[in-house]
Amino acid sequence: MKKATIYSLKKTESEFEKVKITSSADSVRYLRQFYLDDIGIYESFFLMLLNRPNQVIGYVKISQGGITGTVVDPILVAKYAIDSLSKGVILCHNHPSGNLNPSDADRQITEKIKQGLKLFDISVLDHIILTENSYYSFCDEGIL
Repeated sequence: MKKATIYSLKKTESEFEKVKITSSADSVRYLRQFYLDDIGIYESFFLMLLNRPNQVIGYVKISQGGITGTVVDPILVAKYAIDSLSKGVILCHNHPSGNLNPSDADRQITEKIKQGLKLFDISVLDHIILTENSYYSFCDEGIL
């Protein structure tokens, strides 16, 4: 069986720049590097992995879908969070439509992941929805 990889922006963990996340704006600045011209074409879901002082220790693309949605498997999210020994995670996906409002499915998957990771003392710190020009933060809006 092929072992899954948690990606970093540098070659080795010791070279990986541990950017500290203190706000949704910090998260968005970091996450935008994964979305290029395709941000308005198809939906993708990323997981940002953080240590106790909220420094980024890795990231992983969980899924890529079509123009109206993508499938997010909470088991994969938990696997990567546990494998990386994360203490916090930030969920992120884009809305190619440009609509910033979270869908009922967005809210449900966020809660499902939050409850699942809680068993391992891993916090869901935020869920960011990106569009080409803006973003929505579940944390900023009081949903998390």
